[in-house]
Amino acid sequence: MRRVIFNKKGGVGKTSISCNLAAISAAVGKKTLLIDIDPQANASTYLLSDEYPGIKEKGLTILDFFKSSLDGGNIFALNPFFYHSSRPTPDSFVHQTRFANLSIIASHEHLADIETQLASRHKIYKLKELIDGLGSFDAVYIDTPPAINFFSQSALIAASRCLIPFDCDAFSKDAIFEVGRHIVDIQRDHNPSLRVEGIIVNHFMAQARHPRKIVDQLTADGLPILQAKLSSSVKMRESHHESTPMIFLSPEHKLTSEYQTLYDELERGSSL
Repeated sequence: MRRVIFNKKGGVGKTSISCNLAAISAAVGKKTLLIDIDPQANASTYLLSDEYPGIKEKGLTILDFFKSSLDGGNIFALNPFFYHSSRPTPDSFVHQTRFANLSIIASHEHLADIETQLASRHKIYKLKELIDGLGSFDAVYIDTPPAINFFSQSALIAASRCLIPFDCDAFSKDAIFEVGRHIVDIQRDHNPSLRVEGIIVNHFMAQARHPRKIVDQLTADGLPILQAKLSSSVKMRESHHESTPMIFLSPEHKLTSEYQTLYDELERGSSL
């Protein structure tokens, strides 16, 4: 299973959702990989904490992988901290987090610097090739940038399923329809097996009239709104500050339960 979390709008919770679903997957015993393909690298700092600077300096990030695709695969010509006589394997880019069963391919803030080169040289399938060459993972989650660009397109091509976060405001509603059109283009031109699992409503306030009205409108329009919904909580900010997903930080918290409900709903859908 390869799940991409995608929306062109920022602030809808893509990183929180991708990392916390991946953490639950790992917690239930699945060998899980999170791929951070967002130049902001928030998922990398969330899951790696103090280890992340060292991995950027001496490890192999997604930036190094894409650079190697521009340089014929010779990653060690680009990274002076490494010397090796052969090309790196796809697994060379995978780093184990401190959480059992949860690994990550980290991002880098300079990833955006090579986007134009990657697009002009038609490297749009390279992420899929990387994942295809990895060791056996039960689940792969891909955190994407808040944009329709080379990196989000690469993720949609590499994935088998797509989850769309939504945060109940008018701008987010407008973005949903553009995201839907873009996904259809990807399905038609690149990845016909990509399946939209649904729209996850984030930062939901059940007692507020406006969010409920927007969700009802989207449902009436025939959009696939998932039953599970995620509320807002200061605990999520603490989770990011502590670099510890909710399932490990506060397993009995209401928001953790909501994430578990979302995970279970997605797993039920996956078995259909």
